[in-house]
Amino acid sequence: MSLPKIAFIGTGGTIASLGRGPLDIQDYGAAGKVMHADEILAFWPQTQLVAQAIPIRYRNIASTAIGFADWQALAALCKQTVAEHPDLQGIVIGHGTATLEETAYFLHLTVDVPVPVVVVGAQRPSSALSSDAGMNLVNAMRVAASPEARGMGVLVLLNDEIQSAREATKTSTLRMQTFRSPDFGVLGHADGDAIAFYRRPLRQSASGAGFDIAKIATLPRVDIAYAYAGCDGSAVRAFIAAGAKGIVSAGFAPGGTSPDETAALKEARSQGVIVVQSTRAGSGRVFYGSKHRENGFLVADNLNPQKARILLTLALTRTDDPAEIAAMFQTY
Repeated sequence: MSLPKIAFIGTGGTIASLGRGPLDIQDYGAAGKVMHADEILAFWPQTQLVAQAIPIRYRNIASTAIGFADWQALAALCKQTVAEHPDLQGIVIGHGTATLEETAYFLHLTVDVPVPVVVVGAQRPSSALSSDAGMNLVNAMRVAASPEARGMGVLVLLNDEIQSAREATKTSTLRMQTFRSPDFGVLGHADGDAIAFYRRPLRQSASGAGFDIAKIATLPRVDIAYAYAGCDGSAVRAFIAAGAKGIVSAGFAPGGTSPDETAALKEARSQGVIVVQSTRAGSGRVFYGSKHRENGFLVADNLNPQKARILLTLALTRTDDPAEIAAMFQTY
């Protein structure tokens, strides 16, 4: 029986890194050794037990440096890879964990391909004692090859857990179980004997009607204003001055800001800036209350601030109509 053909796109990150020894599990970046996709597959030959992997070099880049140009290129690369390999059964993208959730959600909204796309990372470099890199990579390929993974949008795989790109978020700096889906939990598990799914996400992804970003030169500027006790709105006014078209407020739970911050956000709205209220809590919906309506603010539903920013900036490529954008936050 032939193994499934899976494309592996490498972008760097911890999963691609080699430290100065087996106990170098934190400062490995200082070694400056980062493998490309083909080198990672050679380092972890166990991938050959589960897939016929096709290595695709993108470029090695710290995930802290990834932005729209890379997202646009990766989206195009996914579509190109599927076109070049008609018998392809899935795509795996190796990525640093710092912004993995943002890349995954952006691709979730923009990549419409008929095969599963799974974003994978690691908490320990490939050279480390008890590294999670090899097992995560093997399991990501198993998930990408699973027929049940089709139609779910982009998935995230670490620590044997399969999560939706819309919901997964990094919650710990160092622990293996860092990626969580706070409100709803995992979609399933990559166990030793099977890929076991237990639920499917209902919110729309690019497989429904995503955002076409192929010909966009730059995304509209959207910033995040983080709420804290005593915040005076200075950051919001700086974002307005910098040309922000949208501002996501990472407010207090259940979704609000200090009086001075609220005043600054109202100033932003009066100048045509779209304001979306999220929360810094990391979990739960933001209720669309009377104050939000009065102020002209939209709400992020249960998207965390960094994901609300991605949806808002993509929404602004289509329209600046608040009602239409509000509908998108109830759709995606």
